[in-house]
Amino acid sequence: MPVKKALKFPDGFLWGAAISAYQVEGGIDNCDWARDEKMPKAGRACEHYRFYDKDFALAHSLGQNAHRLSLEWSRLEPEEGQFNHLALEHYQQVLSALHARHLEPFVTLWHFTLPQWLAVQEGWQNPKSVDYFCSYVEFVVSNLKGRVKFWLTLNEPEVYLLNGYIKPKWPPFKKSLFSAWQAKRNLIKAHQQAYLIIKKIQPSAQVSLPINFSWFSPRNKYSPIDWWMARLALWANGIFLRPNKKCMDFLAINYYTRRMVSIFTGFRNEFGMTNEQLTDMGWEIYPKGIYQILRRLKKYHLPVYITENGLADQSDKKRWPYIRDHLIWLHQAIEKGIDVRGYFYWSLMDNFEWADGFDPCFGLIEINYRTMERFIRPSAWQYAKTCQSNQLLR
Repeated sequence: MPVKKALKFPDGFLWGAAISAYQVEGGIDNCDWARDEKMPKAGRACEHYRFYDKDFALAHSLGQNAHRLSLEWSRLEPEEGQFNHLALEHYQQVLSALHARHLEPFVTLWHFTLPQWLAVQEGWQNPKSVDYFCSYVEFVVSNLKGRVKFWLTLNEPEVYLLNGYIKPKWPPFKKSLFSAWQAKRNLIKAHQQAYLIIKKIQPSAQVSLPINFSWFSPRNKYSPIDWWMARLALWANGIFLRPNKKCMDFLAINYYTRRMVSIFTGFRNEFGMTNEQLTDMGWEIYPKGIYQILRRLKKYHLPVYITENGLADQSDKKRWPYIRDHLIWLHQAIEKGIDVRGYFYWSLMDNFEWADGFDPCFGLIEINYRTMERFIRPSAWQYAKTCQSNQLLR
């Protein structure tokens, strides 16, 4: 989609990229993912735990003014009720390094991995998980409140339920709707109580939880059943938004793709599409969906940050057109009165992509996993022009 004229974004707009601890830090061996024999292991990952300052320097060189990261619960609380102050000091240094590079931190408190001591107690199915999480949140926020304005409680809980309890291909590998319901109930409680704790400790904090939204379209536009299924899927997008709407200071939206819905084949996203229309993960490239999602969410009257948007693209030929076209639609949403205040590309660097291991290349920065060298991809420099100028140039 060509840019016919420069598209200026609002003053103070935040531009950044996102990462999560288990996917990039390396050396995390006390969580459910590291201990489960069925899963590929992150191992050294990108050794971001060692090279965080170097990585932040690269982000700064690319014109970014914000950065989304997560804290690893199993580092900070390796045993139930025993908090690791050395790990806390490390994250204090990480946040100081971000501020030194003029990068506004968006800090995620939980990004899919559970400490092993909680995983063996049935994880989020256990009603006590809410109290455990709140104790962890209180410890973290009490010690980091001077360094963080934006807190994100739980990353994509709906994705966690789908992959951990419905499919399932992630820990805890429980194909059970009842178990999924138990975990869902406790995740909702965990966010709501964590929100209150954060606001009590740090009243000025801005708190939300990132929710993954896909756009859903009927495979057969003439089929009323396909239309109904698509509407139902769009409604299901909000299973964590609706009950938490009073405990969110802004909307944190993760958007990647559209899925085509059919009564015969369920939810897919590759019907009759060429490779040019798909990412390396087989996901459809559908930029308009970000606009359609935001139009549906306008009724909540909350500021919006796009906390993840990106694609796997080893060739790096599709990445900048993907970013550019999503930003064009994002700008249209802003022109329609939607209060979008920031955009985070996923991901700053190639990383461990959960069940898919290290094969998908989402990063603006390429990682040589043997030498741990970093290489800035050409698409990152294109994105940098937008970050530096706060506008999408022709």
